[in-house]
Amino acid sequence: MLNAIVRFSLRFRGIVIALACALLGYGIFSLLSSSYDAFPDFAPPEVSVQTEAPGLSPEQVEVLVTQPIENSINGATGIGSLRSRSIQGLSDITVVFRSGTDIYRDRQLVAERLSAVANELPTGVQPPLMTPLTSSTAWVMEVDFTSDKLSLMDLRTIADWTIKPHILAVPGVAGVEVNGGDVRQLQFQFDPQKLMQYGVSVEDVIAAARQSTGVRGGGFIETANQRIVLQTEAPSATPAQLAGTVLVHHNGANVTLGDVARVQEAPAPRIGAASVAGKRGVSMIVDAAYGANTLDVTQGIDKALDELQAGLEAQGIATHRDVLRAADFITVALHNVRDSLLIGGILVVVVLFLFLFNLRTAAISCTAIPLSLLAAVIALNKMGLSLNTMTLGGLSIAIGEVVDDAVIDVENIYRRLRENRSAPNPGSLFQVVFDASIEVRSAVVYATFAVILVFFPVLNMSGLAGNLFGPLGVAYIWAILASLIVALTVTPALSLILLGGRDLPPQEPPLVIG
Repeated sequence: MLNAIVRFSLRFRGIVIALACALLGYGIFSLLSSSYDAFPDFAPPEVSVQTEAPGLSPEQVEVLVTQPIENSINGATGIGSLRSRSIQGLSDITVVFRSGTDIYRDRQLVAERLSAVANELPTGVQPPLMTPLTSSTAWVMEVDFTSDKLSLMDLRTIADWTIKPHILAVPGVAGVEVNGGDVRQLQFQFDPQKLMQYGVSVEDVIAAARQSTGVRGGGFIETANQRIVLQTEAPSATPAQLAGTVLVHHNGANVTLGDVARVQEAPAPRIGAASVAGKRGVSMIVDAAYGANTLDVTQGIDKALDELQAGLEAQGIATHRDVLRAADFITVALHNVRDSLLIGGILVVVVLFLFLFNLRTAAISCTAIPLSLLAAVIALNKMGLSLNTMTLGGLSIAIGEVVDDAVIDVENIYRRLRENRSAPNPGSLFQVVFDASIEVRSAVVYATFAVILVFFPVLNMSGLAGNLFGPLGVAYIWAILASLIVALTVTPALSLILLGGRDLPPQEPPLVIG
């Protein structure tokens, strides 16, 4: 089979070179359109379920909310482990599935179980909700906001109702978590003595407040000629309007909410705070969707913030974008790997030229570097793997190895062509190149597969280490396999074209002789 591959490559060398150029072009396209990330998705598939239970203590949340949901989810297929925590008013359950399962199927299984258990939870507990699907390195960016003019309540309101929806509209953003500041609330701070005076209960106040702030349809009036749709007014939005809401009729007079309670805008009870360079502000953490390109998502967020920048500055809001940016880490890592590849390629070219002392032979050998690496990038894209520090590290490790097969082949071809040129009866150039390639082909193939076998234990690693270092081994193996194919096809074809009809010096290179 090896003889047939080499013979085909020499006979149809023009087609082989054209296919190599096509591979080079498609590889560059794949490199530019690849998904970039800081690390591979090393965590196993997991689904997070959160349930709000207002007013319940941690013990009550554990017994009444967390345990029933856990019991319902436990029977799902493919679950590896399950962990949970119960805090005041919140149940947080993380379902970890076994590696290799389909995350979308896992979420569907959990959703089916949650729909069944939702009706069994106590009154007042919100339905369980699955958090947005994100990767193991979900944090793509943190943006902080401070202001010397606005209060923390106004700053948080702008972040919640203006900035957050704008960022959520960016493709690839799974969720935005806002921390710090004061959440604006319309609060009813009632007076117990006035409640007793007017004979009103707390439930009456809550019901009246809900009715005054809710939106309900007005229905329609049917006439002989038309149907008239009734439109209700917008709910009360200011404390003064809410204070004027009629609660009950008492002794021929209306008792309003303002008579029994103080209605005002006030901050909600704080759960946390945010500090930016020693100043209190609002922190916004953006999570990327599962499989999203971190660089593209970051560019989209920057564009969205640029659109808001003028309006924010007019209100006295300062934006801090450089607190946490995964894209910066990726860019630095890519630059480091790029520099390593460039330096390694230059060193390989220098060494090849010194030992072969011929620019054509060095050029033929070096073609294996871009072809092999770009072929590995294509394979990684087809496998759904991103270009990250691990996969790029595997390509960097392979850069010195991918040229070995081509060097061995072209050096033997070069030597045989020189011997044939000085022979009394020179043979056919086609046959000389073919025989020289076949002469070293078995050794090259065996050596290549021996190197590949060394990396197989990396692929068999399990758990977190396997998910983290597995892509490195995959990238290395694909690069080595691609270099073998290049040495079997492109290298003999280029050698016949570039060296076959040239004058070759009969002596050995000076560095080899010395």
